[in-house]
Amino acid sequence: MHIVLITAPCDRADDLARSLVAERCCACVNVVPRVTSHYLWEGQQEEDAEALLIAKVAADRLEDFTARVRALHPYAVPEILALAPTGGNPDYIAWVRRGGG
Repeated sequence: MHIVLITAPCDRADDLARSLVAERCCACVNVVPRVTSHYLWEGQQEEDAEALLIAKVAADRLEDFTARVRALHPYAVPEILALAPTGGNPDYIAWVRRGGG
């Protein structure tokens, strides 16, 4: 399984999370409502309030999940970072691998 971090505009995060779960692209998405992002974009330093989405995705769904986030996301280059956990609750990991449900 993978834990995928995605930042999104605060007003779009819940809809994005709902769509990804409803379409069974992932088992679960947590939305952390407000983070402040500092970054360089097109040569300018930017600062924005965003939401952080933390998705739990079965490894065999990661490619489709990434494609779906890119299709739904309002940013030209959305942050989509997949991390592979090294351990955890085996029952939870099995649930994620099954796609939730």
